[in-house]
Amino acid sequence: GCGNSALSHDLHELGYTDVTSIDFSPACIAAMRARYAHCPGLRWAVMDIRALAFPDASFDVVLEKGTLDVLMVEETDPWHVSPQAAASMHRVLEEVRVLRPGGCFISITFAQPHFRKPHYAQETFGWSLRHAACGDGDAGAFHYFLYVMRKGQPLS
Repeated sequence: GCGNSALSHDLHELGYTDVTSIDFSPACIAAMRARYAHCPGLRWAVMDIRALAFPDASFDVVLEKGTLDVLMVEETDPWHVSPQAAASMHRVLEEVRVLRPGGCFISITFAQPHFRKPHYAQETFGWSLRHAACGDGDAGAFHYFLYVMRKGQPLS
C-alpha cells in the first residue's frame, strides 16, 4: 500500500519513470492520481496486496515500505506470531511472484531481523536474502531495516 507517501514521486524525480503504486483505498489512489497527474510514468491502481492482479514476472523491482508491518499490528508477542498473521504474511510474500527472475524485492521496515527473517527466509520463494540496519548512529534513535531479496538466487 503506497498510501499518501511521496516515495513514488521521489523515485520518479530520481529518474525511475516507470513506477506502479498500489493501495487498497480507492480514495487514496484517486488523490495520488490527481496529485501526480503531471508525471506520466507514475501509475496508480486499487489493489489488495494479498491478490495482485499483475501477471507473474511483471516487475524488475518490488518495493514495500512498512506495508507488511500492518500484518503484524495486532500481534502481542513478536516471538510467537499467530498462525493467522504468519499465514497472511506468507500469502503476501507469495504475491511477489510478480517479480522477474533476477529482480529485487526490497522491504523497508522497523522489524528487526530476528522477527522478520523467518518470514522472508523460505526456500519456496526462490530468492536470496540480505539485510542491513539503517539509521543515524544515535544510540537513542530508532533504526529501520532494509531487506533485499533477489529472485533466482540461492537462499543463504
